Amino acid sequence: MKEAAILVVEDESKISEIVKAYLEKEGFRVTVAETGEKALSTLKKGFDLIILDLMLPDMTGEDICHTIREDSDVPIIMLTAKSEEEDRIRGLGIGADDYVVKPFSPRELVARVKALLRRVRRSEDIRNFNRGDLVIDSTRFEVRKKGSPVVLTPTEFKLLQCLAERPGQVFTRLHLVNVILGYDFEGYDRTIDAHIKNIRRKIEESQKNPSYLKTVYGVGYKFTGLPDED
Repeated sequence: MKEAAILVVEDESKISEIVKAYLEKEGFRVTVAETGEKALSTLKKGFDLIILDLMLPDMTGEDICHTIREDSDVPIIMLTAKSEEEDRIRGLGIGADDYVVKPFSPRELVARVKALLRRVRRSEDIRNFNRGDLVIDSTRFEVRKKGSPVVLTPTEFKLLQCLAERPGQVFTRLHLVNVILGYDFEGYDRTIDAHIKNIRRKIEESQKNPSYLKTVYGVGYKFTGLPDED
């Protein structure tokens, strides 16, 4: 969660600076847009969540939200000075996921951001790769290959899950031991290598030319499956 990128759309610099500072303190990457036009052009960079003020100098937050929702389901938290129930309902009705009324506590906003990202990421616990060839269901601790269930041990599942959460990232054997087993111990190279070998035997078409678990010689392993687009 701490690597999430957040776009703050707010024309009041005092507010945007405070929000940015609190979010960055929690490890989020934050971009600020002072106008609706800048926000819409900045969206191309890709964000995990948007904090959107309803009152902007060039267009309304409702219009921006409606435009975003035409082709994106990125989570949106609306900021507004309006506190009436009808205004909140209208904001949620056009696609906002949460609603925060000014003045607000920055710590409360950060908590709302974290909660919303947790909800979204729980819905992403089923990951598909290579056009559905491999499916990893973290909610059920299940893996399917070409539609058929793959039996993995709990350690093998955690290892595959860890690698698949960040396709392309190289993990050292020591890092994988710490994540999977929680401590270091002698012979960890052989232990991780043995688990990788077992997983490959169960999910790869060819163990000599694997599609998912690649060895980075002298370093460790990386997951090279291609995530399916929603």
